[in-house]
Amino acid sequence: MTTACPCPLLAGIHSPDDLRQLERGQLPQLAAELRAFLIESVAQTGGHLSSNLGTVELAIALHYVFDTPHDRLVWDVGHQGYAHKILTGRRAGMARLRMKDGISGFPRRDESPYDAFGVGHSSTSISAALGMALAAKEKGETRKTAAIIGDGAMSAGMAFEAMNNAGVTDADMLVILNDNEMSISPPVGALNTILTRMMTGRTFNAARKVGRHMLGAAPPLLELARRAEEHLKGMITPGALFEEFGFHYYGPIDGHDFGALLPTLANLRALKGPRFLHVLTRKGKGYAQAETDPVLYHGVGKFDAKAGVRDANADIDGARAAPNEITYTQVFGDWLCDMAAADARLVGITPAMREGSGLTRFARQFPTRYHDVGIAEQHAVTFAAGLACEGMKPVVAIYSTFLQRAYDQLIHDVALQNLPVMFAIDRGGLVGADGATHHGSLDLSFLNCVPNLTLMAPADEDECRRMLSTAFSLDAPAAVRYPRGGGMGVKPGDDLRTLPIGKGVLLRQGAEVALLAFGSMVAPALAAGETLNASVANMRFVKPLDGDLIEQLANSHRLLVSLEENALIGGAGSEIARIMRERGLDAPLLTLGLPDRFIDHGKQEELLAELGLDARGIVRAVRQRLLLLRRRTPARRG
Repeated sequence: MTTACPCPLLAGIHSPDDLRQLERGQLPQLAAELRAFLIESVAQTGGHLSSNLGTVELAIALHYVFDTPHDRLVWDVGHQGYAHKILTGRRAGMARLRMKDGISGFPRRDESPYDAFGVGHSSTSISAALGMALAAKEKGETRKTAAIIGDGAMSAGMAFEAMNNAGVTDADMLVILNDNEMSISPPVGALNTILTRMMTGRTFNAARKVGRHMLGAAPPLLELARRAEEHLKGMITPGALFEEFGFHYYGPIDGHDFGALLPTLANLRALKGPRFLHVLTRKGKGYAQAETDPVLYHGVGKFDAKAGVRDANADIDGARAAPNEITYTQVFGDWLCDMAAADARLVGITPAMREGSGLTRFARQFPTRYHDVGIAEQHAVTFAAGLACEGMKPVVAIYSTFLQRAYDQLIHDVALQNLPVMFAIDRGGLVGADGATHHGSLDLSFLNCVPNLTLMAPADEDECRRMLSTAFSLDAPAAVRYPRGGGMGVKPGDDLRTLPIGKGVLLRQGAEVALLAFGSMVAPALAAGETLNASVANMRFVKPLDGDLIEQLANSHRLLVSLEENALIGGAGSEIARIMRERGLDAPLLTLGLPDRFIDHGKQEELLAELGLDARGIVRAVRQRLLLLRRRTPARRG
C-alpha cells in the first residue's frame, strides 16, 4: 500500500528511540504527518478511524516521555492503538491491517514488545497496569506503568474495581483518562493547564510531602490539611471522585497541545504512587468528516479519503448485504420495533452498542423503553432480570463476544430464577477482521449447559424474525444467535409468527449421508448436499435439540454430520452425540465446527474456507470419513 502523504519525519521513525531523537518543536509536524498517514492508510484497509485520529498527540507524547518498551503502556480496548503501532515499527504493516496474516487491529503481546497487554474488550487496562506495577515492585525493578482508558470504558464496573484496589496499594502507576466526549467535564482553557502543570511539578509535590511529614505528629492537623487540600482542588478540578479512590488527580489538559502534554507527562513520570491524568481529546481530530460524525467514522470499511465515507451501510470490513437484502442486525431492529408496538411490556437494552446492534430506530420510536446502560454487560443482564421480575419483557441486544462478560449474571440472576429475559445475540460465529477477541466462537457451548434456557440459530433472515418472536413468546430465558452480515437472502415477513419449540426441518432428502446444520451452516450444507446427494436438516434449535429428527436420520443414513460455526467442544455436535448415546443410536457421527484454538483475523469467507467450513471443505471431510467407513464396514441399507 502506498499513500499520498509526504511524511519526511514519519518516514524516519522506526521505533520510539527514533522519536525521542526529534526536537520538541518537530512534534507538531510529526503529528500532522501521522494523522495524514492514518487517514490514507485506513481508507485503503478499513478499520477504526475517529478514535485513532483523536489520540495522535497523546501517543507521540507518551512514547516521547516514557522509556518504552521498558516502561509499560497499556491501551484500553485498542481502538486508539494505530498511532502506537506506527510509532513502534509497524508502519509498513498497516498495509495489511486486520487482514489474514497481517497485523491485528488491536495491541497483541505476540506482535510487538511494545504491546504490553493484549486487548480488544474494554475496561481491562487499569487492572492489567496495576498487576504490572506491583510485579515490578515485587521484583525490585524500576519501571513506569501507564494505563490509557477512554471515558466510555471508564463507565464499566471493572475499571472502578481496579481503581478501588489500586488506591490502597500505593502502586507506582499512572491512569490516563482519554476523555473524547467531554462526558466528565466541559472543555477548559489555559487556567486548568497552568494549574495542572503546577500541581505535577516537583516543587508542589515536595511541599505536599514536607507538609504531611510535619503534620504527621499531629493527626488532627494532618486530617484538616488533607481536607483543605481536597476542597481547594475540588473547586478548581473535577477530580474529587478519583482522589477518593486514592489517586492524585491532575487535569483536565488539552490532549492535542504538546505544550501541555509533554511537561505534564514528564512531571507525572517522575512522581510515585497512583496518579490520574485527565486528558481532553477530540474524536476524529484533523479530518473534518470524522469530527462531524465520529460515530460513523468509528469503524469504517474502505473509502475515498478525499470524498469520505459514502456508504453508511457498509461495515468496518467493507461488507454489507447484497442488493435487496438486509443484514441480520437490521432484521432484529425491524422486529424489535414491530414487537414493541404490539406488546407494551417490551423493553430494549444495549450495553453501549445502539448502532451496532440495530437499536437506532427503536431508541427513536420508543425512547422511554430504550436503555443504553453503557459498557456494563453484567449490569445490563441483571437490570433486565429486575425488569422481568416486575412483569416487563426485556430484550438484551448484545454481541456474542460481549455476552461472555455477563455469564455469571445470565446463570445466577436470569436462568436460576427462570425469568423471561430474551437475548438477541449478534455476531455469533466468526466476525472477520476484528479477530480472536471479537469472534463469537464459544456461545453455543457456554449457553448449552445452562438450565431453563432455549437457544436458537436461524438459517436465514425470515427464520431469524420468527425465532425472535418465538423467544419473546416464552415465559422463560431464551436466546437467538445470529451471525454478522446477511444470510441466505430470504426476505423476512412482517408478521410475528412463532416456530414450534425444539423442532428442526428436513430441507433436502438424500442418501447415505445426513448433514445436520445449525444457523449459518445451513447454506454451505445445502451446497455440499447437492454435491454429495446428502440429506440436509436445518436443526433450528440448539436447545432443546430435535431428538426425534436425529433418530430418524440416524436410522436411515450411513453417516451423520453435524455442522456449526462454534467451538466443537461443548457445542451442538457434542449434544447430538449425547442424544444418540441416550437413545442407543450407533450411526457414525462426524462433527464439524471450530477447532480448539483461537482463530486469528481475516475475512469471514477466508477463515471458514481455511477451517473446512465452506461447502468444499464439508464435501472433502465427508468423503474422507466415508472412505474410512467403507474400509471398515459394508454399506448399510436404509
